This record gives sequence, structure tokens and C-alpha cells, in this order.
Amino acid sequence: MSEVLQDATEALPDAAAMLADPAAAALALELLPVEQAARLLAATPVATTRQVWQRLSPATVQQYLHELPLAAQAEVLAALEPNRSASLLALFDEEVRTSLVEALPAEARRHVEQIMSYPPDSAGALMDPRVIFLRRTTSVGAAIDRVRQLAVDPGRGGARRMFYLVDGEARLEGVVELQDLVLARPQDHLERYARPVEVWAEVGTTKEQVVAMIEQYGLSSLPVLDAAGRLVGVLKHETLVAATRAEVSADLQTIFGASKEEGALSSAGFAVRKRLPWLQINLVTAFVAASVVGAFEDTIARNTALAVLLPVVAGQSGNTGAQALAVVIRALALHEITAVHWRQVVAKELLTGLANGCAVAATTAAGVWVWSRSAVLALIIGLSMVLSMVIAGLSGAIIPILLTRLRQDPAQSSSIVLTTVTDVTGFLSFLGIATLLLGVT
Repeated sequence: MSEVLQDATEALPDAAAMLADPAAAALALELLPVEQAARLLAATPVATTRQVWQRLSPATVQQYLHELPLAAQAEVLAALEPNRSASLLALFDEEVRTSLVEALPAEARRHVEQIMSYPPDSAGALMDPRVIFLRRTTSVGAAIDRVRQLAVDPGRGGARRMFYLVDGEARLEGVVELQDLVLARPQDHLERYARPVEVWAEVGTTKEQVVAMIEQYGLSSLPVLDAAGRLVGVLKHETLVAATRAEVSADLQTIFGASKEEGALSSAGFAVRKRLPWLQINLVTAFVAASVVGAFEDTIARNTALAVLLPVVAGQSGNTGAQALAVVIRALALHEITAVHWRQVVAKELLTGLANGCAVAATTAAGVWVWSRSAVLALIIGLSMVLSMVIAGLSGAIIPILLTRLRQDPAQSSSIVLTTVTDVTGFLSFLGIATLLLGVT
């Protein structure tokens, strides 16, 4: 037995540990063999393990559920947050998924089917439909009694800090905070403490738009309305935080050409399907850059030192473009800028690229002169460095803004387009200037 497995076995979480620290219990279970961890969870009441199941990775939950009988699987899924259950069910084959949904209790099945009817990564798919309706005419005392019931009934979504008021048609009318209820007189009606709801999401609102609302308004929860304005669910604080974290990490993946849908434990086949098209596109762009070099074959043959210096120009222009790209994509993601700010962004990157290009060109030219004792070669690389870095900075700013205007995800394909531009312009400027100056001399 390995040391890791031995440590995990010695630290097997019991029921008390699962209740006291479900995150640590989930970590300990993931270090165990799947069969052993599944048996341990199956032997403990779901009311005790619910928070542990909630903290396990989706792929791990899927593996554990496969080890349980159908009734036990349904019991676990019914105990989890509905949006969590819906996302887990999406991992199963259609036949297995249908069987699991049919095995759920009626209320849990209704909530899960409601969530699964909305597009993935929409507010409807992320929300908790177990929303509690309160009326303006409800007394504070009666509302507090409802809150107490929620606190001991996880199946109803647990206690919350914000409570939404609706009319007879379930249309949203206002919101009351828990702290106001605690300080209020029991005989008062909720309408006395209600505040208007200024921000809400519709069921079709995308996750990106939800994240933008969180950042703009600093929300702790967000009501979700259907097309008729009826309250159908709530995006809770932990869901909002998870959505923000997932969106940031997904953007990081797409910058490097990986799909947002791919996870570390996704199957190899899924990873190949998502990655291979972008690798093929990248290969095509590499051949485009190589064709530029091939066009200057005679120039390189006359002065082989040019071949040695080509990667220096391409590397510096690539880094310059990547810096500008990262800044602009981040600003677009955080809604610090929009496409209408392109002039200011381009002007900034033009000045930045020119200043950095001149500074790097001076250093590079001095190094090349010391190495080659050729003033012409030093001049060639100095001029090309300035030109290529300016173009790279401008490209890094323009490409994501242009893709945004075309309603494309700038993080998904900007890096491949930028790599092509920086390689082609770097090679073209360096070898083009070399051809002109070496031809004169």
C-alpha cells in the first residue's frame, strides 16, 4: 500500500468528521479507491454525507454513483442542490439519466427537470428553484417561523439571508433581508421592511452576464424570473462565486486553445475532439509563417547569421503581443472596456509598443554588434525589432476587440490569430529589411 493510500485509510472520515468538516472529508475520500470510498458513503446516512457529496468533483461523484444501486443513487441526487444534480445527470448516458430521473422523488424530479430544460450555463440552469414565496401582508413573526423551518430542512434549500416578496401571480415585488426581520416587531407586515429589487436575471441570461452583474453590483444573491416576470428561482451566493471562478478559469483555458467544457478528468476522446481542431488550425498558421521565411531563402543563404537571429525577433514580437492581448482580454472580461474604446486602447498600445520596441531594439542591436561586429546586421535587427513590436502590440489590442464586435469569444481564438500575425510580421520585417540593406551593401 502506498504512503498516500495508507494515510488516507488511517484518516477515514466518520459521520462526525463528515458533519464537522465536509471539505476535508471529501478530500480524504478522493484519495481512496473508488469502491472503498463508495462503500463508506453508502454506509452513512445521506443527511450526514450531503455536504460531502456536494464538495466532491463531478467526475468523482459519477464514479461513486456507479458503485451504488439505483435507489441509493436517486437518494443522493435528491439530497443535493438541484442545479448540482442536473449537472451530474448530464454526465450520464441518456438511458441511465432517464432511469435516474424517474427514480427521483416527485418534487426533486420536478426541480431537476425544470433546470435541465434551460440552456447549459444559463441563469435557469444555475439557479436553485426551491424558492420560498412570501407576501407583503405576511407578518414578521410568521416569516421568521418560515426561516426557522428552512434552517432545519435542507430539502427546502436551507436558510437564506434574502427573502423575496411576490404578488398573487408570483411576480416579484420586493426583497427583505434577514437582519431586518430579526430586528423588526413580530406583528409588523413585511411590506414595511421591503425594498425594491433593482437587479435580477432572466432564465436565459448567460453565465457571463450573471458574472458581470455580480461584479457590477456586488450581489450576495440574485432572483431569477421567467419571461412573464414570475419568480422561478434564486442564484445563491455560493453559486455566484462558483460561476465567477468557473468563468475566470474557463477563459484561462480558452486562451491556450482548450475548450471551456473540458476538465482535468475528462476522457481522452473528449479532449482530442475539443483540442485537435485548434491544433490543426495552428499548424496551418505555422505553415503560413514558414512560407514567409521560404520567400527569403536567397537572403538567408547569403547571410546565415539571419537564420540565427530569426527566433529573437519572433520571440520578442510574440511576447509583446501576448502582453497586450492579456491586458485587453482581461479588461473585456471585467467590462472595464467595450469595443467602443478601441481608439484609446490602440493609441495606448501604439505608444507602449514604440517605447518598448526602441528600448529592446537598442539592447538587441548592441548585443548583435558585439557578437557579429556588423553594423548593418545590428541596424537590421534594431529596425525590425521596433517595427515588429509595434505591430504586435497593436495586434494584441485589436484582435480581441474585433472578435468581440463579431460576437465571438475573444479568449477562444485570439492567441492563434495573434501568433500568426506576430510570426508573419516579425519574419517579414526582419528579412524584408535585411534584403533591402544587404542588397544596397
